[in-house]
Amino acid sequence: MDHSRGASPGISGDEVPFPEIIELNVGGQVYLTRYSTLTSVPDSLLWEMFSRKSTKGLARDTKGRFFVDRDGFLFRYILDYMRDQQLVLPDHFPERGRLQREAEFFNLPELVKLLAPKISKQNSLGDEGCQSDPEDSSPGIDTARNLGSLGAAAAACASLVPGAMDGKRSGFITIGYRGSYTLGRDSHTDAKFRRVARIMVCGKTSLAKEVFGETLNESRDPDRPPERYTSRYYLKFTFLEQAFDKLADAGFHMVACNSTGTCAFAHEQTDDKIWTSYTEYVFYRE
Repeated sequence: MDHSRGASPGISGDEVPFPEIIELNVGGQVYLTRYSTLTSVPDSLLWEMFSRKSTKGLARDTKGRFFVDRDGFLFRYILDYMRDQQLVLPDHFPERGRLQREAEFFNLPELVKLLAPKISKQNSLGDEGCQSDPEDSSPGIDTARNLGSLGAAAAACASLVPGAMDGKRSGFITIGYRGSYTLGRDSHTDAKFRRVARIMVCGKTSLAKEVFGETLNESRDPDRPPERYTSRYYLKFTFLEQAFDKLADAGFHMVACNSTGTCAFAHEQTDDKIWTSYTEYVFYRE
């Protein structure tokens, strides 16, 4: 067995029960990495998992891969950090707080420090402390600085985000969903509707996150900058009324809607027709 792959202290290379290349399933996302990468940060959670003398007690999925029940998309940044102990994130990275939580879970204190909001000498947050709109000006900076230690961090975010103190930003959010229903030959027969499978959200990333918060599934587009548009988000619930309530609470009003429907096929024995439809609702906040 290769002794150069970085066996942990107290365990010789011959005693390591793990292969050189390890396959991980993190929250449904599969990763392939070296054993030496997973044990590169002493006392981290992954170091503890893969420095043991036996694989017993480690969770595995149905294909035998080691399983970790955490955010599979954010884990790629955890793995990148463990390769060379450096932090490199995309521009306008919107998941900094959640990644910091992942770093705490995996017991990576140096990464936690790198992800923590930075406070400048003027007691205001640095550029990484909150997301700002690069297209708009930043009014109220002097006012925020005068608040001093009583609320400098919150004031800085309020001054950098346009409209945070005197009203929220305007914009559009489009809600779309696909549905299907069965309509029998007898016109008096009630249509049988199937439940909504998924509610899609289109619009500016920052607005979508403001309105839907934790109920927004961002896994399909995790690195989208806050002021860019996306059509890849969807909601974790399937009730349109719940989506409408959240939009109404955030000050949005429906300004347009449209729907299309087609007959997919007819049942051979009953002649019942299966219809499919796609509907969109456009909401706007002034």
